[in-house]
This record gives sequence, structure tokens and C-alpha cells, in this order.
Amino acid sequence: MNDQTCCFTGHQFPAEDLWAKLDHIRLAQEGVILEDLDLEQTCCFTGHRRIPRLVRVPLIELLNEEIVNLIHQGVCYFGAGGALGFDTMAAFLVLRLKPRYPHIRLILVLPCKDQDKGWSEEDKKRYNLILRYADKVVYISEQYTPGCMHRRNRRLVDSSTFCICYLTDPKTGTAYTVKYAQSKGLRVLNLASPSRIPPPPV
Repeated sequence: MNDQTCCFTGHQFPAEDLWAKLDHIRLAQEGVILEDLDLEQTCCFTGHRRIPRLVRVPLIELLNEEIVNLIHQGVCYFGAGGALGFDTMAAFLVLRLKPRYPHIRLILVLPCKDQDKGWSEEDKKRYNLILRYADKVVYISEQYTPGCMHRRNRRLVDSSTFCICYLTDPKTGTAYTVKYAQSKGLRVLNLASPSRIPPPPV
């Protein structure tokens, strides 16, 4: 990865002068206190860490479209958990849209400060970029503890009205989070629905 590309989950994004634009926006907003989140204006993301290669490009395009749709509906806060895969994809897309919609905010709710322990160097670079340009970072725990991932997921849901997810496996943490979101009455949009993205060939 270099300054000219945003790369995640195997897909290259032209960065152009994205990072310079984000630096400019951050400088302009320096000293601004992020107000309490309005649930009606907040969307969280949850999804699998592993996304089939053939699905990635159409998923990125669809996710970008749905984020823009929500922005036009008045949503301006987007919460992500900082995990690999779908979380990373969603966070980068919010950052990529920020020069166009400078009022939107990326909020990271992270399970612990050492979440990236054991990750590859490339994954750590992407993670640190997201941390650098996020508008707010909240840590559930200083270090990894049993249950901190679930507490992170519940915190994201409890702070939102909308949830965009990528769910294909009903026996995962993503499935737990989606069920919790549905129980809380969130408007859940599953981008893995066959009507949205056809499943990859077996």
C-alpha cells in the first residue's frame, strides 16, 4: 500500500489526494467537540471478516451506494468496530466519502487497544490509517478480555437506529449482532441478501 491507493480485502481504491483532503478537513474541524450522537442520525456496521473475492467489488459498490442513501436521509454518524473485512471496508468508504460530505463522522468503537495483535503488517497499516482519520475512537477495554468483542458490538447497536451488515453465516458474531440489532428495533439492511448481491459460484 502507498499514498496513491487505499487497499483492503484485496481491492485497490484510487486514493488520489484523499489523505490530504482528510488532513485539511481535520484541521478545519480541530477543536470542535463531537456532540452526543443522535440515534436517528447514526448507522452502525457489522459483517464477516472473510469476504469471497468475487463478491468484494460488487459489495463495495453496493455498500457505498447505501451509505450515500443514508447520508441523504440525514444520517451523519457511522459506527464501525475496526475489525478486518467488512468493518475495514465500511470505514474506508466513509472516509472516502468525507471530502464530498464533510459533515459526516466516522466513530470507531473498538473492543480493546491491542485488537490488531497478531495481524499482518499490511492489515496494521490499514487499521492505523482508519484510527488516524476517525473522528472519535472509543475503547471498550484497555486489553483483550473475554466478552469485550460482544460488548463492542452491543455498544455499536445501542448507539444506532440503522445497521448495515454483511451476513451469510448464522453461526457467527455477526449473526449475534444482527439478532441483537433486530431485537432493539434497528432498521437492518443485509447486503448479502441474494436480491442485492448474488452468491459466488461454488
